[in-house]
Amino acid sequence: MTYNSDLSFEQGPIRPPNEAGSLLLRITRNCPWNQCLFCPVYKKKKFSIRTVEEIKKDIQAARDITDDIKALSWKLGESGFASNPVIAHIINSNYGHSYKSVAIWLYYGTGVCFLQDADNFIMKTGDLIEILLFLREKFPELKRITTYSRSRTISRKSLSELKEIKEAGLDRVHIGMESGYDPVLKFMNKGVTAERHIDAGRKIISAGMSLSEYVMPGLGGAAMWREHAIETAKVLSRINPDFIRIRSLRVPDSALLHQKLVNGEFKTLNDDQVIEEIKLLIENLDDTVTSTVTSDHIMNLLEEVKGKLPEKKDAMLNIIKKYQALPEEERIIYRIGRRGGVFSSLDDLKNDKSTYNKISALALELSTKGQDEIEAFINKMANSYV
Repeated sequence: MTYNSDLSFEQGPIRPPNEAGSLLLRITRNCPWNQCLFCPVYKKKKFSIRTVEEIKKDIQAARDITDDIKALSWKLGESGFASNPVIAHIINSNYGHSYKSVAIWLYYGTGVCFLQDADNFIMKTGDLIEILLFLREKFPELKRITTYSRSRTISRKSLSELKEIKEAGLDRVHIGMESGYDPVLKFMNKGVTAERHIDAGRKIISAGMSLSEYVMPGLGGAAMWREHAIETAKVLSRINPDFIRIRSLRVPDSALLHQKLVNGEFKTLNDDQVIEEIKLLIENLDDTVTSTVTSDHIMNLLEEVKGKLPEKKDAMLNIIKKYQALPEEERIIYRIGRRGGVFSSLDDLKNDKSTYNKISALALELSTKGQDEIEAFINKMANSYV
């Protein structure tokens, strides 16, 4: 098979953690709002809506690349599957990024397509529907199509429009709620209110689409953490999304919020304080909430805090209490291990003694320089994932 270097399609910079195995297609470029203080993505980049013709061309290119890879698989004796030999051949040969991206998607076999960038509902409804129908036509094997959007944009669509978008093939929407507390939303320049979040979330569910709401523990800082947790729980309880996705705050230098950190207008929480905030959030979710909670991001300290509500509520709270009951020395060891990417569970503290002993020695060395040195070391590791 000869590699067709003319075949390629555009992709954006980010996607949700759970879309790691999805086919990524760029529908809009960057973010139309782009003013949130905590977000380092898209800054100094101009927003634009790609034309329907551009997007269709990309979809066709992705289809052609998919067919090329399947043909290559047959040639290599792999019966059309994106097996290890096929992936190795593409990665180690002179194939472009688009080929490698599709190959990885086929390898994972998710059957999911994620539409980038930050807010695709800002497109004209007719244009978005045309794109979805074309995508479904070219990829009839797709099990799910998902996208990011903003509550403010969704709330401007009528329910009938959203139902048409669902009918055309969009299955799931990811919304960055971040907070349900208006003073936090205003301080962070989110450009939306708690009521707008509720309206948008309910509309998506009423239209028949699956809804993921992202919440950001730590966003209230030291001044508003309690209200942030309680009011966010109230908003989530009124929406009852399919998924509540926890993504704890980190403040890299590239975020506008960093300047407020430097001048003292905002004070971050440490890991232990964020864990207490997450506990308060979960405790305040109504018992009628049936969402699935996930902590599917490396920025979250306790990845184990996950499960279907209401039945797993106590189990999630018990994991938090288990962490909080650890001696301070062990909490520090776990924090270093988690931020270093070697721990994913509290059980790793006892199951991986070799790593435990190495981190313990490191923690002891850092402690001779004071608690601030430990915090600085942990924060540096955590911020590397942003």
